[in-house]
Amino acid sequence: MLDPGAIRPVHFCDVTVEGALWPVYGWTIETTGGTVLVDTGMIDSTPELDVEWGPVLRAWPDLGDVVAVVNTHLHFDHCGGNRRFAGTPTYVQRAELEAAVEPDYLVDWVRFDGESYVELDGDGPLFEDVSVLFTPGHSAGHQAVVVETTAGPIVLGGDVTHSMDELVTGGIPPVDRVHALRPTLVYLAHHERPWRPSWGQL
Repeated sequence: MLDPGAIRPVHFCDVTVEGALWPVYGWTIETTGGTVLVDTGMIDSTPELDVEWGPVLRAWPDLGDVVAVVNTHLHFDHCGGNRRFAGTPTYVQRAELEAAVEPDYLVDWVRFDGESYVELDGDGPLFEDVSVLFTPGHSAGHQAVVVETTAGPIVLGGDVTHSMDELVTGGIPPVDRVHALRPTLVYLAHHERPWRPSWGQL
């Protein structure tokens, strides 16, 4: 099992939602085989996105040797950096790729020269101590990433919900799937701090 410290949040950018600035986080997982990157944020913008979302881009961090990418889903603020990793295996749910069409998706950021998607169908292991949990709802093929650590499971939840209160309370199917794992920590893409359930070890 991995040490909890093997997981590092990465603050890629911010977007404006209903007048408030929301952070956009991804995560790196340091495995024995190299760095796994969960979501890729944004590396640039478009005039249309500037008008609707007012994105604020942050300096691209040093992520080390990224050997694989996992997209929780393919909305623009979570897959905009995929183009940086052309040729790198990028794990995504088949249902999400099928749903990635205009106008709800920025297709040019999903489909590009050198894309190297590995299509998944539901739950399953990816690497030692790293698996995906199928959590459709926010999008048709949304998935969370589960990391088995010495302190218990840690979930990188993406947009399984936008609401920390809803994450804690549960009551919707994708969140209830996360609860069923009895995780130690749960991260959400638009919150700086993770949820630490009362049953957790950390």
